[in-house]
Amino acid sequence: MTRGQLEDDLGHKFANPRLLARALTHRSWAHEHAGAARPIDNERLEFIGDSVLGLAIAEYLFHENPKMDEGRLTLMKHRLVSTATLASLSERLGVGKFLKLGRGEEKTGGRTKPAILADTFEAVLGAVFMDAGYEAVSGVIRKLFAEEFAKATPESSLDYKTLLQETLQARKLAAPQYELTRTEGMPHERTFHVRATWENGESAGVGSSRKSAEMMAACEALKMLELSDDE
Repeated sequence: MTRGQLEDDLGHKFANPRLLARALTHRSWAHEHAGAARPIDNERLEFIGDSVLGLAIAEYLFHENPKMDEGRLTLMKHRLVSTATLASLSERLGVGKFLKLGRGEEKTGGRTKPAILADTFEAVLGAVFMDAGYEAVSGVIRKLFAEEFAKATPESSLDYKTLLQETLQARKLAAPQYELTRTEGMPHERTFHVRATWENGESAGVGSSRKSAEMMAACEALKMLELSDDE
């Protein structure tokens, strides 16, 4: 597979190939080549790609769902731009094969790490934007997200348990476990407390049913995982 094939799969031919090369350069590689006169990693492109992606997804959902309220649109957008979704799309494109990684990241499987794949995916979109503008990157996003758009609904996006399982699966981790820790109140007004655990993490949820408490625990877990990605 060549970068030309990657461009074909993206549906965009770069006028400035250096932008794509930079989008595929992880900071670990740039750190090992610190003698360069200016930053050469993909983090600045990732920054703009993240914003462009959010706008393009929001624009698509807005036009395709004219009667849907903000809350339901937000649920779908959250799922579509999640690390799990972006890492999956990045894998389909074979982005990992082209990454420039430092020796440490190479040894620890950086080419398959969901967080790195998702960040690189955003950097590639940022590169498309800088190369040809918003309309071009919007077209690329609509092409790459076609399957995701087709199956996105507020109901599926609200299923935090499924989303958490998909997120952990994308990180090559086992599914979370849920444990009912205690119940409170009278039989007709019970409050359920649940703990969700996964490799190196746990969260808690409270609800009027065990299912709703598990959903809240999964929601909190997703927030924690996103925060860890930003560190």
